[in-house]
Amino acid sequence: MKKLFLDDVRTIDMVYDKSMELEFDIVRTYNDFVAYIKQNGLPHFISFDNDLGLDENGEVAPDGYAAAKWLVYESGLDLINLKFNVHSANPVASKQIEGLLNNYIKHLKNS
Repeated sequence: MKKLFLDDVRTIDMVYDKSMELEFDIVRTYNDFVAYIKQNGLPHFISFDNDLGLDENGEVAPDGYAAAKWLVYESGLDLINLKFNVHSANPVASKQIEGLLNNYIKHLKNS
């Protein structure tokens, strides 16, 4: 299964080796993230940015943490084998995403 890259501006080669570009599908918004997973299922690997810019109304768009929360609380998907990376430049949000996903996956493995 493909890898998913959530970021509003970066390209794959800004975070990973250029040779990995074909391994990833890119989504730019929270809504596209949710729609992608609903249509294609859970990817093997997700790379998260947190700050996803502004929405169509000029408001702060739902972020990568919102996407991680959707996975945990709303998607109904089994995340036990999910691999992920947080490539966000926002250190506080990075820790939030990592903590949420790591703790949830740990909970699943101990259940």
